[in-house]
Amino acid sequence: MQNKKVYLTQEGLEELQKEHSELKDTKRPQVVARVTEAREMGDLSENAEYAAAREELSFIDGRIEELEEILKQVVIIIEDSEGKGQIKLGSKVTIKHDKTETLYSVVGEWEADPKEKKISHESPLGKALLGKKLGDTVEVMAPMGKIEYTIIDIK
Repeated sequence: MQNKKVYLTQEGLEELQKEHSELKDTKRPQVVARVTEAREMGDLSENAEYAAAREELSFIDGRIEELEEILKQVVIIIEDSEGKGQIKLGSKVTIKHDKTETLYSVVGEWEADPKEKKISHESPLGKALLGKKLGDTVEVMAPMGKIEYTIIDIK
């Protein structure tokens, strides 16, 4: 992930910082204590608790390292009143397909969550929407073929 910009909203940044802090300050010390306790139980070759705690510690350390790399490369998506008529990172856009209207937030890839209607600017729909204006129509290739969306609101 060398020097790749990571686009996040302020809310997304705060969530990653919270996760980093929780892992580093709470969970990691707890698991280190478990490893120490398990080590004191004796024979490490047959100690399932020791193996499980070491594995969990390895996972936590990997995630902390990943989060630290991400946080070094964050670019905050700033919501501004200028350019509101054009879709960009951070825009909330309502699109219509057939008779169904859906509100999406266009976010960076680390914040994307389809269940929360947060789509990555690098996804097919996100790419198609960027730079478009109210009333524009976009076509997106999906496994079932082309889907056409009409932009009916931009916030």
